[in-house]
Amino acid sequence: MLKRIFSAFLCICLIFTPVFTVNAYEPSGVEITADAAMLVSLDTGEVLYEKNADKKVYPASITKIMTTLLILESDKYDPNAKIAMTEEALDLISGTGSSVSLLKAGEEITQLDLVYMVLMSSYGDCSLLAAIHYGGSVEGFVAQMNARAAELGLSGTHYENPIGLHHEDNYTTARDTYVLTKLALENETFKEVCESTRHTVKTSMSGERVLSTTNFLQDNTTNYYYTYAKGVKTGYTDEAGRCLVSTASYNGYNYMCLVFGCPPNEKNHFTESKELYRWAFNNFEFKRVADTANPVAEIGVELSLDTDFVSLYVEESFISILPKDADDSTISIVPKPISETVDAPVKKGQVLGTADIIYAEQIIGTVNLVANENIEKSAMLTALRAIKQFFTSSYMKVFYVLIAVVVLIFIISVIKLNSKKSRKRKIKYVPYDENKKR
Repeated sequence: MLKRIFSAFLCICLIFTPVFTVNAYEPSGVEITADAAMLVSLDTGEVLYEKNADKKVYPASITKIMTTLLILESDKYDPNAKIAMTEEALDLISGTGSSVSLLKAGEEITQLDLVYMVLMSSYGDCSLLAAIHYGGSVEGFVAQMNARAAELGLSGTHYENPIGLHHEDNYTTARDTYVLTKLALENETFKEVCESTRHTVKTSMSGERVLSTTNFLQDNTTNYYYTYAKGVKTGYTDEAGRCLVSTASYNGYNYMCLVFGCPPNEKNHFTESKELYRWAFNNFEFKRVADTANPVAEIGVELSLDTDFVSLYVEESFISILPKDADDSTISIVPKPISETVDAPVKKGQVLGTADIIYAEQIIGTVNLVANENIEKSAMLTALRAIKQFFTSSYMKVFYVLIAVVVLIFIISVIKLNSKKSRKRKIKYVPYDENKKR
């Protein structure tokens, strides 16, 4: 249960970790034959290169990244406990063409050794053994795989088996695989196993045997060795082509490269990954494009006698992976305050907006903008506003209308009353006849 809670916490962290797609770079001098590919900075989350990153692809044994993650997350996992190969697993793997460990039914290994056999050596029979042991059945384990994919938001991923045997409904995307692998690498056992080149296993029925990685970038006995490469997983079927998920670190820079669908009859998944790493290491560097020392905007302040504005600074310095020849003229910061003005009091560090960091007409990041000082509220200005608001409120406007109506009625009534009185006071004029007097 604790493992599941911890894993869920890592998922939340992963969700809120920024992933910026630059899409402004094309690797010069590198031909990518992969059907889908990504090169991502593990330091900043920026995508330096992508090709069909959301396209449906067949993962082949890249599937075993999820298989291994579920093993390590299981409450049943005990690295030192023994587990025996079963007839059921051997029967299920028979005739599939998958690589096998040659373990016999009843032959025991430790559960940690099982992880090495699944992830590093990519044995299909061991993957089925793990599914049966940790999932209760292959079907039950596959259901767990799909449930975990849904938890991680991997909307372009679906599993049909724990091995990666070709099936129309066993698919993923490069971007989904990046998210999954980044999470899996947070597990120290997963990281240690996938970065290993050799591992010695001693079973209950035979002497010691040495397992080897299937990732030739890690193996210095191959022509594809790349000294800076580590892990993670290879995959191959005729339908999926050659696939590789790997990482590489050099001089403080860390990248993950994912290639799917390279030509089946070649080893381009190794050479193209290596070339993408070289391109990144040679042409990009960290650049501080926004720091906390300089204001980037200001916002008006009301209800304060001390000032009528506050300067806004980025909350944290923003560092990006950019081409080495990028300069300030190609980078801009576009502030977006929450409004034109804010009311005092204002607290230092209070978030009052955001700013987009733009390079080559692409948003490479967004940062919070915060106030650089405390600003006190004026009681007098607050009272004056309250009075003003009272006399300009909707209720008062209705009251003013009523008063106006009453006054108007009163005026009309007075006019009518005066008019009646005037008529009553009128005297009929009778001309004076002097002859009548006589």
